[in-house]
Amino acid sequence: MDLSGSWRAVAAHEELRRTFHEPQLDDRAWCDVNVPGHWSDVDGLEGHLNVLHRVGFSTSPPADGRRVWLEFAGICQQGDVWLDGAYVGDTEGYFVPHSFEITKLVRARNEHLLAVDVSTPKFGDPDSRSDLLGAYIDPELSGAAGANPGGIWRPVTIRETGTAAIKHFRAVCADANDSRAKVTVRCVFDSPESGQVTLRTVVAGHDHELNHPAAAGENRVEWTFEVPQPELWWPHSLGDQPLHSLTCSLVIDDQTHDSRTRDIGFRSIRMNNWTMSVNDTRMFVKGVSTLPITPRPADTTVQQIASDLTAVRDAGLDLVRCHTHLARPEFYECADRLGLLVWQDLPLRGLMARGVRKQAVRQAREAVDLLGHHPSVAVWCGHDEPHRRPEQPLTTPPVLSQQIPSWNRAVLDSSVKRVIERTDGSRPIVAHTGVPPHLPQLDGTTSSLWFGWNGGRVSDIAAWMARLPRMARFVSAFGSATVSPSLPELDDVLWPHIDWDALGRLIGADASSLQHVVAPRHISNGTDWAQLTVAAQADIVRTTIEHLRRVKFRPTGGFIHHYLADATPSGGFGVLDASRSQKPAWNALVEACRPVIAVADSLPVMSHRGDRHHLSIHVISDLHEPLEDAVVSATATIGEFTVDTMRWGGTMPADECSSVGSFVVTVPDEPVDESKELKVVLRIESGPIDVSNHYISQLI
Repeated sequence: MDLSGSWRAVAAHEELRRTFHEPQLDDRAWCDVNVPGHWSDVDGLEGHLNVLHRVGFSTSPPADGRRVWLEFAGICQQGDVWLDGAYVGDTEGYFVPHSFEITKLVRARNEHLLAVDVSTPKFGDPDSRSDLLGAYIDPELSGAAGANPGGIWRPVTIRETGTAAIKHFRAVCADANDSRAKVTVRCVFDSPESGQVTLRTVVAGHDHELNHPAAAGENRVEWTFEVPQPELWWPHSLGDQPLHSLTCSLVIDDQTHDSRTRDIGFRSIRMNNWTMSVNDTRMFVKGVSTLPITPRPADTTVQQIASDLTAVRDAGLDLVRCHTHLARPEFYECADRLGLLVWQDLPLRGLMARGVRKQAVRQAREAVDLLGHHPSVAVWCGHDEPHRRPEQPLTTPPVLSQQIPSWNRAVLDSSVKRVIERTDGSRPIVAHTGVPPHLPQLDGTTSSLWFGWNGGRVSDIAAWMARLPRMARFVSAFGSATVSPSLPELDDVLWPHIDWDALGRLIGADASSLQHVVAPRHISNGTDWAQLTVAAQADIVRTTIEHLRRVKFRPTGGFIHHYLADATPSGGFGVLDASRSQKPAWNALVEACRPVIAVADSLPVMSHRGDRHHLSIHVISDLHEPLEDAVVSATATIGEFTVDTMRWGGTMPADECSSVGSFVVTVPDEPVDESKELKVVLRIESGPIDVSNHYISQLI
C-alpha cells in the first residue's frame, strides 16, 4: 500500500508535540502537504524547521503467518513515528530508508492514524558543522542558502511478508573479468523462530542457493558466488552497458517469505596511484561535479536527471561527482544506462563537529547498502576538504596548516573509510579531498586548483605542477564563477561601489575572487564586467584542462570540474546556467575534452612586435588504438598573413600524451595586416580524425 498523497501538517511546538499523534486530535485546521514532498512550498510552513505530519488510512487484518511493515524511503532529516497513538520508532539521515514492524497494530483495528514529527537543521557554524545534509543546505554551494529541504520526500508504503522478513540487503560486484564475475551478497533477516532457511539468488541465468541455520531474531548472512562468462559493463567510451536483474529470495519449507531485487552490472574498478582502471583497462578520467538539481530533492524530475547526465556523456566526459550529497535513486539508474562513472561523496564538508561521527559511520554503511549494486558508482569519497576555510582564498590546498593532525582527518574520516572498506571493498575509497601531502606518510589526496580564480594567472598551473607533481595526481575541483549581467546588484549608478560580499553569496563565491578574475576598476559598468566573467571562465576551463591532459598519467590520473550547472539564475561555477543554456565555458570544456587533441603552450594575452614565442606542441589521445599516419600542423597568422607554419608526421601511440615538436613564432616588426591579433592554429589528421585547436594573442 502506498500512502502517498495529501497529508495534514502544522508547525511544531512543544505543547502540540505531546498530543499530535493521538487519533482523536482534530487536525482539520492544519495545512495540506504533499507526500512525497516538502513543506517549504506550503503557505505558513515555509520558514519552519520542525513540522508535524498526519494521515489516516484503512487496512484489512493480515492473514495468519503474515507480517506487516511500515517503510519510509526518505525523510529529511530526522523523524519520530507514531501509529494509532503508539510510538513506532525514529529515523535519521535524509537518504536512509527505514522500516518498522506494525503487525500487532494493524491486527488491532482497520482504521489507522500515522503521525510523524519531522525536523531538519539549518546551516550552522561553517567551521563546526553538525548537519549531514551536505550540499542541500551549504551556503557556499550556489542555490543552497535559504532553501529548506525538510519533508517526507520519498514514498511511504506498507508491505507484507511471510513470518521471516529481509530487513537489510546489499549486493556488490566484487570483481569481474571475461571468465567470471564475483558477487558478494549480505542479507539481514528477521525470523520469529529458529530453523533452516534457504537464501536463493538468481542473476543472469545463474541460480545459487545457500542453506543457513537461522536463529530466532535477527540474522546476518554474507556469501559470495560466481557468474561464469559474464557480459561486462563498461564506461560509454569503452563499451556497452549490460545490466542484469538480481533477485534474492528468503525461502522456508519451499515457500518464499520475502525477496529483494536489484539491477547489477559486472565490472571491476581499481585505482593505482590515482589512475583508474575499469575491467583492467586504464582510463584518464574527465569529470564534472553535480550539485543537487533542485534545492529540494523531491522536486527533481527523472527528465531533469536524464537531461543533465546525457549532456555530460555527450560532452565526452566519463565521470560525474555527486558533490557532498546523495542524489535521487533515478540518478544512479540513469548513470548505469548511460555508462557514466560516479564519484560518490558522503554529505561531509569542511570541519565537522565531533558529535556527527556515529551518524556519519552509520550513514556510510547505509549508502553502500543503497548504492553498492550500481556499476556506475566507481569511487566512494568520505569527506570534502576537511579543514577550516582560509580567510583569504587559495589557489591550491593549504599545505602548512595540514601538517598538524586533526580530529576530522584522523578520527572521523578514518572511521568512515574503515566502515566502507568493510562493507564494500570492490571500489576505490578516498578518505577526503583537498588534503595535500602531510606527515607522517607525506601522501595526500586530491587537489583543488583555482589558478586564475583565487589568484595568479591560469597559465601559472604549468610551473606549479612542475614544482609539485605529487599534488597534481588527481584534481577534484577547478574553474571560475560567472555573474549574470542582468542582476540588479550590478546597477551602473553604484558601480563599482557595490556590496561585493552580498554578490558573492548569491552565487556561492568569494568576493575577492570575483574581483580578481576580472578587475572591476578597469570596467566602466557592471554589465560589461559580468560579461567578461563569462569569457574568463571559458579561458580558465580550457587552459586548466589542457595543462592537466598534457601531464596525463605523469602524474595526473584525471580531473573533475566544479560544477555542471548553476543552481540559481544569479550565476555560479556551472558551465551551464540554471536554465541549462550553454555558457561559452561549455564549448571550451567540450573542445578541451575531445578524445584526440593537439595542444600548445599558452600564448601571452598580449604580444609586441618582434616577440618570439616558443611553443611546445603535444598530441593527446584517449583512444586505445594508435593513430596511424597522423599529420600534425601548426600555423601562425595575423589576419590573412601567414607568419609561419610547420608540419610533423608519424604514428601517435594509444592512450598517451606525445610530444610532437617545438614551434617558434616571431611576431613581425612591421604591420602586415589590419588585424590586431596573432592566431596559432593546430590541426591533427589521421584517417577519419580531423580536429583543430587555436590560441590567440592580442597585438599591441
